[in-house]
Amino acid sequence: MTLKPARLRPRDVVRVGAAGLRARRARVALSALGVALGIATMVAVIGISASGQAGLLRRLDALGTNLLRVQPGESITGERAVLPPDAEARARRIGDVLSASATGEVRATVRRTDHIPVVETSGITVQATGLGLLHTLDGSVRSGTWLNDGTARYPAVVLGAVAADRLGIDHIGLRVFVGDRWFTVTGILRPLPLAPEIDRTALVGIPAARAHLGFDGHPTTLYERSTEESVRTVRQLLPRTINPENPEKVAVSRPSDALAARAAAAGTFTGLLLGLGAVALLVGGVGIANTMIISVLERRREIGLRRALGATRGQIRVQFLAESFLLSTLGGVAGLAIGALVTMAYAILQDHPPVLPIWTLAGTGAATLLVGMLAGFYPAVRASRLPPTIALSAP
Repeated sequence: MTLKPARLRPRDVVRVGAAGLRARRARVALSALGVALGIATMVAVIGISASGQAGLLRRLDALGTNLLRVQPGESITGERAVLPPDAEARARRIGDVLSASATGEVRATVRRTDHIPVVETSGITVQATGLGLLHTLDGSVRSGTWLNDGTARYPAVVLGAVAADRLGIDHIGLRVFVGDRWFTVTGILRPLPLAPEIDRTALVGIPAARAHLGFDGHPTTLYERSTEESVRTVRQLLPRTINPENPEKVAVSRPSDALAARAAAAGTFTGLLLGLGAVALLVGGVGIANTMIISVLERRREIGLRRALGATRGQIRVQFLAESFLLSTLGGVAGLAIGALVTMAYAILQDHPPVLPIWTLAGTGAATLLVGMLAGFYPAVRASRLPPTIALSAP
């Protein structure tokens, strides 16, 4: 009669593997920590990137993607073209245009006092603007009021958020030196994400710019809003409407495209950081392999005894593979929890919606399984090949 070894049931495999881990708790904890750090890094990198993109896209939705910016293009000879003085009125002739407002660069500097040298511009430009600019850009005033029919004709200026900070002005009523005369600050704007150039600008009314700063009347930038559905159509019509004779001299861009590109480019660094996470995971896998090899060396008598009692090589391999798999699973679960907490904390601090893609869970499980199987394969094979007589005679 031939005796056949009993098969280990899945529950028995788990119990045998867990028993081996409980006997070496400190070493197991350190090895699992290596895997946890790798998994946590990968999960946190993916979660933070996804949360940042979601926050940026949410801000895009709030700001609207129907804003177009029109500027002079390049002529055939390479010279800078100009927009006609009535470019704003021409743009409004397009049926789907909701609002349009132009600004024109003024060759003047703005300084806190007339004692500051002219060359010290602090990166602040002066722009002549129409009264509808704030409405077109969907902006708001942080302090004071926007330009009106009265203040647009007199030496009054509204500062962008960055311009006010650079000039050291935090409330209205103060005066700044624009060009060669004093202007009174009547308003300070909040930041404009879709028009950051306005944040670094001192804005004066077009009549005041003509009278006091020598503005020639040609706008340098035209901002236009249309319905979401007609943005592409309006984008094609604007050059031919503003400059019918030379539409190629009119350049039209959509500021929201830059933010959308930024959201897409946010994943560029994700690959690099995921590589760092993979390295940490590899180090954790090496730690597991080292733990399992030492376990084989320390437990040769146990292995020999089990072989002498009828355990097959396959059962020995399954035992050590189960230990390695359980060890990596502990690290994977801990790493997933740590990574999720880091993602949640980052999203709350940055006011982003916390996002953890569902495929991250699948990827984490696959990485854990791979690390456990690879780290435990060689020690399991080595343990199964120990002859019972040699294993039992081991000191």
